Amino acid sequence: MGTRGREIVGEHLPRVLELLNKAFADEWLAYYQYWIGAKLVQGPMKDAVIAELLQHAADELRHADMVSARIIQLGGKPVTSPLEWFSLSNCGYAAPDDPFVKKILEQNIAGEQCAINVYNSIIEEIGFKDPITYNLAVQILQDEVQHEEDLQALFEDLGVFLVRS
Repeated sequence: MGTRGREIVGEHLPRVLELLNKAFADEWLAYYQYWIGAKLVQGPMKDAVIAELLQHAADELRHADMVSARIIQLGGKPVTSPLEWFSLSNCGYAAPDDPFVKKILEQNIAGEQCAINVYNSIIEEIGFKDPITYNLAVQILQDEVQHEEDLQALFEDLGVFLVRS
């Protein structure tokens, strides 16, 4: 990033980089949680759930790319060790040890709700101190809200399916 671009962020740069690296860790863990969940999920409506999980995995990977690009643009370095993702993560990782579709959906809905809180907090804290990071967080927040809605719709459909079975 150019000198003037860094000047806009100013004294807030260390905090912005901290928030972005934590979000970067979240995105990688979310990507893996979706991807492995899609491989393991079992039960009714699994094909629809697999399709949704794989789409969300692709979106989370895209988010990780967006966040890492901003970190680099600000002169920072994205977290390079997957082991660090766990210690930095806001949202953690819910291993799909129970592959039943209902449990997988519950875990991923909780993950999306956490992500919504994270990006909303970034937006509130950063505000227009860093308009580029602000806009990035707004873009990702829009996706996370859509993901929650998609997963909750599947969860509701599953509930109807299980009641009628």
